[in-house]
Amino acid sequence: MAYQLSLLDKSPLDEGKTAADALQATAALAARAEELGYCRFWVAEHHNMAGLASSAPETLIAYLLARTSRIRVGSGGVMLQHYSTYKVAETFNLLATLAPGRVDLGVGKAPGGLPLATRALQAAVDPSRRQSFAEQLADLNRYLDPDEGRDGGLFATPLPPTAPDRFLLGAGVESARLAAEKGWKLVFAGHLNGDPDNLEKTFKAYEQASGGDRPILALAALAAETEGGARERVAGVKIFKVFLADGQSVNVGSEEQAAEFARQAGVAEYRIEEKTPSVVHGTAQQVHDELDALHQRHGVTEFIIDTPAVGAAERLTSIELIARARLSLAA
Repeated sequence: MAYQLSLLDKSPLDEGKTAADALQATAALAARAEELGYCRFWVAEHHNMAGLASSAPETLIAYLLARTSRIRVGSGGVMLQHYSTYKVAETFNLLATLAPGRVDLGVGKAPGGLPLATRALQAAVDPSRRQSFAEQLADLNRYLDPDEGRDGGLFATPLPPTAPDRFLLGAGVESARLAAEKGWKLVFAGHLNGDPDNLEKTFKAYEQASGGDRPILALAALAAETEGGARERVAGVKIFKVFLADGQSVNVGSEEQAAEFARQAGVAEYRIEEKTPSVVHGTAQQVHDELDALHQRHGVTEFIIDTPAVGAAERLTSIELIARARLSLAA
């Protein structure tokens, strides 16, 4: 079992609870993850989503760093299309100065919300000067590396003693090659696209392009005291993919969100496809058996576990069971 375990949390709101409650649950989860020996704790970015409280991961990261002392904390991830790369570099350099050696910068291409939120986030963006995702990664490399960050005397200050570690979130061969080209660690988003053939191709592409490195694998997983209990918890977890007539497609959490995405995009013709996401579930032993098999098959050295949007108590129980089972197996 030569692999590490990390966590991704989206700060979902429990029924009858507030966003403040959800964020405090995330903070409690991060503190407990540190106690249990998880490697890193990441928070997501979602905009204008009533059921999710984490819209500004960089702000939440600062709070979690202050509430913990050892675990790495980062973004899973910053939705880079909305932001100035210079500002992103400044923000994460500041975080890394506050907590040297503990900050991760994960970035992604997705919008993280519906079209109205995207337009609001990008209201000040000049379309003629919009950079490609690859160009943004190259800029971040310059700003985050003190040896390469000089751009006519421009630095993303403060310069931390240890730069943030850099991760690209993706789920395909193109992302694998881009991550390797720019020197970023690839995190394969298996919790969003768990197709085994795609996973195999993406892992091979990254390994070849990077000279032998293996991606981190993000996946959805939930452990419970019994197999039946875990099955009951994940039975209602669904993903809805909306396909617009212009070729655009996006994953959302409900059929209503899919229809609203199309409405906000101004598209009358669209198709919604309901999917049952791949969630590793069962007892802690069964979850570890699945992780062991993936480790053996693909050489995975680290898993980032995304717990489905179940209640805070169930999420906490899951990470505790998985951690304790790991210690028991190691013993």
